[in-house]
Amino acid sequence: MIPSGIMKLPRVKLPQLIIITTICVILFIVVLYSERLSFLSSSSILKFKTCPRKHNKLKSNDRKEDEVHVNALWIDDRFDFEPEECNVANGKWVFNHSIKPLYSDTSCPYIDRQYSCVKNGREDFDYLHWEWQPEDCTLPQFNPKLALTKIKGKRLLFVGDSLQKNQWESFVCLIQGIIPEKKKSMKRGRIHSVFKAKEYNATIEFYWAPFLVESNTDINIIGDPKKRIIKVDEIKERAKNWTGVDILVFNTYVWWMSGLRIKALWGSFANGEEGYEELDTAVAYKLGLRTWANWVDSTINPNKTRVFFTTMSPAHTKSADWGNTNGVKCFNETKPVRKRNHWGSGSNKGMMSVVAKVVKTMKVPVSIINITQISEYRIDAHSSVYTEPGGKMLSKEERANPQNADCIHWCLPGVPDNWNQIFLAML
Repeated sequence: MIPSGIMKLPRVKLPQLIIITTICVILFIVVLYSERLSFLSSSSILKFKTCPRKHNKLKSNDRKEDEVHVNALWIDDRFDFEPEECNVANGKWVFNHSIKPLYSDTSCPYIDRQYSCVKNGREDFDYLHWEWQPEDCTLPQFNPKLALTKIKGKRLLFVGDSLQKNQWESFVCLIQGIIPEKKKSMKRGRIHSVFKAKEYNATIEFYWAPFLVESNTDINIIGDPKKRIIKVDEIKERAKNWTGVDILVFNTYVWWMSGLRIKALWGSFANGEEGYEELDTAVAYKLGLRTWANWVDSTINPNKTRVFFTTMSPAHTKSADWGNTNGVKCFNETKPVRKRNHWGSGSNKGMMSVVAKVVKTMKVPVSIINITQISEYRIDAHSSVYTEPGGKMLSKEERANPQNADCIHWCLPGVPDNWNQIFLAML
């Protein structure tokens, strides 16, 4: 019985109710999914462009195993390089024989013999045909015309040690080939060297400051690290030459890594070299970098000057680091390390973290050119025995001695060209 006053609802059979409910749910899902697709296709944050991989060619079956074998139908879905989005250190070296350097150590007259490996007798050339491919993005090839356009009317100054000089000479050589002979010049100095691209009213300069802060071995180099003293709180005498510059690129690392505690001094050398204090390397490095950071923050106008810092260039002095227990340093190495994320004893992560922490606290933005991980793999690309220590080329007998191998500096052309490829992409 139904109580009076209550309306009786029509009955619906159970199977019919289930069918209606199912149809409603399906329609709801379809509408929701179509809206989601519309959102993704219009979102600028999630839109990744499909980029063609450079130099994709089918390789013959008899190519060496390290060479790239590309499926012609394979599509590279990495996105275009964006400094804030792409972790350039995450990637791999790919052998590509079709790649040719933009210069040689005979076509570029500005390379020190210390880096002129081919001119000094190196006869294997595979090290010239490796390209760095980031995992997530495409890294554009170095374009000399674009580089000159970006620095037109500007001063570009590299400041640091001999590895920074390595990078500076690389940059000069990469762009100088498209400049007519009468429209370029080079003036070399003991401390400050200047290359001029007259047509572009641009200069590409290098300033020797191995610690960035001052020391008693900046100008008159002291060979014995035990006698070197660093003024960790003083930079102005050197830094007065870095003002009025449009693009500054700094580095400092290898000179701090003597394996000893650092003799640090506060105040002036005018009062003698007594009163120094021995500090752990990382502590002294941090004090020196803070002095540099304070100078940048107090002197540089970020609206007029861009500041970059190149991370440490690894030394490859212990072949056991990459599993060659019978080797000596980087002597006779002809291929990169293939182990992913290889990290040897020549790069100090503690020192690298000091750079990150100091830069993070700065008011002036500093862009980090992260070259450490990509260079860690390249045990094959150092000057090795094809160098001129002390300005004298090694004899044939001396080149046969692995202990004479320079596993700190790099051949040019070579790995520093890849550093500048990253640098230009960041510009």
